[in-house]
Amino acid sequence: MNLPTPAIVAERGAERLPRLALILLCAAYVLPGIFGRNPWRNADLTAFGFMASIAEGRAPWWQPAIAGIPAEGGPLPYWLGALAIKALPFLDEPVAARLPYALVLVGVLVAVWYTCFHLARTEAAQPVAFAFGGEAQAVDYARALADGALLALMASLGLLRLGHETTPELLQLLAISVYIYGLAAAPFRPGRARWAVLLALPVLAASGAPTVACILGLLGVVLNRRSSYQEAKALGLWLIGALVLAGLAAWTFEGWAWRVKPGIEIGQLLSLLAWFCWPSGPLALWTLWRWRRHGLRRHITVPVSALLVPLIACIAMEGSDRALLLALPSLAILAAFALPTLSRGFSAAVDWFSVFFFSATGLFAWLYYVSMHTGWPKTPLANMRRLAAGFEPHFGLRAFVLALVASAAWLALVRWRTARHRHALWKSLALPAGGVALGWLLAMTLLLPPLDYARSLAPLVAQIKAYIPADAQCLAAPDQGLPVLAALEWHGGWHVQGSGSLAASSCPYAILAAGRPTPAGWHVLAEMQKPTDRSPSLLLLRRQ
Repeated sequence: MNLPTPAIVAERGAERLPRLALILLCAAYVLPGIFGRNPWRNADLTAFGFMASIAEGRAPWWQPAIAGIPAEGGPLPYWLGALAIKALPFLDEPVAARLPYALVLVGVLVAVWYTCFHLARTEAAQPVAFAFGGEAQAVDYARALADGALLALMASLGLLRLGHETTPELLQLLAISVYIYGLAAAPFRPGRARWAVLLALPVLAASGAPTVACILGLLGVVLNRRSSYQEAKALGLWLIGALVLAGLAAWTFEGWAWRVKPGIEIGQLLSLLAWFCWPSGPLALWTLWRWRRHGLRRHITVPVSALLVPLIACIAMEGSDRALLLALPSLAILAAFALPTLSRGFSAAVDWFSVFFFSATGLFAWLYYVSMHTGWPKTPLANMRRLAAGFEPHFGLRAFVLALVASAAWLALVRWRTARHRHALWKSLALPAGGVALGWLLAMTLLLPPLDYARSLAPLVAQIKAYIPADAQCLAAPDQGLPVLAALEWHGGWHVQGSGSLAASSCPYAILAAGRPTPAGWHVLAEMQKPTDRSPSLLLLRRQ
């Protein structure tokens, strides 16, 4: 039985987002942060350390390692960065490693757009047909919803930082986005859908998420068996093949690992969901309510199935935001289906909140920038120097010009949105997505020097270098975490011993956590601290 759809969309509501504006917005979101900074602690620096260890020959390709400590999960994400480093020797290694991950983020955006486009073309997702015509055409309606899904994904606060790192989770995000694209495109592009699922699940398993890959594959088999589209039913065999390949990939790379850490409090979980999934989360809940009579239709079941698995993984892993990251594509797609059902008052509230919040964020960035270079007002500069001890600002013309252009573009977007009533479905997400892109671009231009100084471990290694002779090759650091070990190897250029004990080490110098007793045969050479620490956190030892 065909149930009435809650989507009432006139032909003018299916207006497409201008492609040049969409491309510029995506560029403003993806490109900042690739150049001009060091790898940041913690996960970003750790992942880069594994990539650099492979590219420089300090670890085998099959088993990436930092200071002799092997990586957990599959090596595929580290191969991606290491290959880029080897293929682009004329670039700084961190920049070379980030370039393929920038393309991965672009792939996520493209996959989400096409997933929503194909889901919106299904019969159950179509808007109500008007008695005398004038309703939105199927393809135009699907294109407008896909634009909305893309804007919802870029507006998601959870993707802002994690989406610009060189970590395995970003490759997992691409894999799960391609997987749901395969499910969505099966009725319309069966050939592409088969290759999508056949590639996505093994990549997901080889990137450190084999359990998620297997559960998603099983859910896909169930969904396609009950589908009314024969092309979707035919995808079941390919899904089974993808499951087999995923299991083989996890077994080959020894990717199976027990990462369950139950015990998160409900308040902490709700707080994480509230900010991490904003604004897609509330819109997705509205979709589930308004489309509740279509809950078993393909445009709802596909994103919901791909949403529940990462959500359960997040809860099982003690509220891991990196597990929750994999839910953002599905949330963005569900959020897009809320757009045809939103009231004008709700859209206006979202617009004005976005205008005030992101305009205040931009003013805050410019205020700190002016204080950093002129000394007025005094408080922002004092706060910055207190939080990042030893930082000295320097002016960059290119960053200044880019920030000016971005601020002018934001003002133009605000004027366009508030000048008169707009009918396009995606209008409610234009300001949130543009505001997030503005905030990220200003942070990566105006505030990049202090952020890089505070988030990088290069200043810490520079302190250590001042006490160690240039001809010293070995450094023992048996009780340090992977980010510190990666920084010592990359920034310091030493052969670092990250395991064992100081008694068994042959290195003349060693790093020890502050507060621990000095071992026999060693004496303290200096106390070190990270730029953001209030007290020394490391001790530099020299063998007597």
